[in-house]
Amino acid sequence: MSNTTHPLHALWLDPFRALRPQDQSALTDLGMDVQVVRTLDELGAPIRAGMVDLVVVGLGQDCELLHAVKDLIDACPSDFKRPSILCRVERRNLEVTVAAMRTGALHVIATDDWAVATWEAALQPVQQPELEKGSETPASKASAVPAVRDVIYVDPVSRNLLALAQRVALANVNVLIEGPTGAGKEVLARVLHESSVVARGPFVGLNCAALPEHMMEDLLFGHEKGAFTGAVKDHRGLFEQAQGGTLFLDEIGELPMHLQSKLLRVLQERMLTRLGSERPVALNVKIVAATNKNLRDAIAQREFREDLYFRLSTFKLRIPPLRERKGDILPMVVRMLARNCANTQTQPWELTPEAQHALLDYSWPGNVRELENVVQRAMVISGDHVIDLAHLMFDDSINPLDFMRGMDLAAPGNAAYNPMSFDKPAVHPAQAMPQSLHATVKHSEFAVIQAALMESKSREEAAQKLGISPRTLRYKLARLRETPDAVGSTA
Repeated sequence: MSNTTHPLHALWLDPFRALRPQDQSALTDLGMDVQVVRTLDELGAPIRAGMVDLVVVGLGQDCELLHAVKDLIDACPSDFKRPSILCRVERRNLEVTVAAMRTGALHVIATDDWAVATWEAALQPVQQPELEKGSETPASKASAVPAVRDVIYVDPVSRNLLALAQRVALANVNVLIEGPTGAGKEVLARVLHESSVVARGPFVGLNCAALPEHMMEDLLFGHEKGAFTGAVKDHRGLFEQAQGGTLFLDEIGELPMHLQSKLLRVLQERMLTRLGSERPVALNVKIVAATNKNLRDAIAQREFREDLYFRLSTFKLRIPPLRERKGDILPMVVRMLARNCANTQTQPWELTPEAQHALLDYSWPGNVRELENVVQRAMVISGDHVIDLAHLMFDDSINPLDFMRGMDLAAPGNAAYNPMSFDKPAVHPAQAMPQSLHATVKHSEFAVIQAALMESKSREEAAQKLGISPRTLRYKLARLRETPDAVGSTA
């Protein structure tokens, strides 16, 4: 990493592991001037003198040392140079990793990770010029340190996205978030809101794909009493409800064309007129839109207005799929398990190393939403608050009925469950041996979907019985039709 100014002055405090000379030399090559200290007293003097850019803290089984370092920094005068904190944690201590991020660590690195790319990503925010430096006014200095919601952004890709989002949030611009379904676009939208100058205002969200077209205009722009039959009182639309805050328009690519033109006019003029009124209403609203569609393709197919696209995308942020930010996976799982413990007042959950590896190796086509489903299934199946490889049911791997065939639910902790039973499924003698596991799963999936459709009045009702969205049901039916050998001629 090139160092364009001066080396980072770093203090290294790790009572659990010694810093080897070759590792210190590698850090020097990355632009760090590392000084090893052994006590908090040795740490305090250089910090109070304003000589430190970074403090590297080695943690054990808890964050006690991190709290002590943070208290030491917080006790210094408000105008002094505040060093960033980087923590090193054993790879298996996921709870400590998450707790360190919540406590205020800039970054957490595994103790056995000395990869140059890892350290470069961790040091980049420290080596970049900070917003607080220079001849800034007090107002700009205060706004440069926004409050950020408690989110899981641990992977270097996610950390860079978070840092960029915080900067974009401080500007008065419309933002378009692009990313696949279930990747966490609304979470990033809330970060943009809570990092902005309108953070104290309301955050109002609308899924443009979830409402009937005839209701959407009234919901967005509102109406006056008597504007139409049934309008018995004035109604403030979402734009007015978001005054002084943020309006989040999710799935903006699904907005009907006639509403796109009206939305464009509102964004241009920053004024709207309720249905049945002649009085315009001035707007002070931050607009954040999101889409999982390629809006460029939608423009080419005349499904989306090009002028609205450029109006919304003053700044674009792309949130990657979960498979491209694997460093977030295990901390997210820890958060989900901890949330369950808090809600149910139960004992803590454990995640075996085999389960951790499986979670990291999976491609996660459904992103964070699929991860939540897999964790919830594992908690249902596990009987002893230990989640193992055998408890992980991925959406694309096996049908629940096949999965449960190999498990003795009456046994304490499901002890009789044998994961090898997948290789030798129970087959009635009169049945033919399946060609492959893939074909068996396809047959089972089609049978369950077909049964749900036959017992339901509509696809929406069938999707509800199956526990999936109507869109997912359409997708699965399309995939099944593309595989005649799996579904037969009745698909």
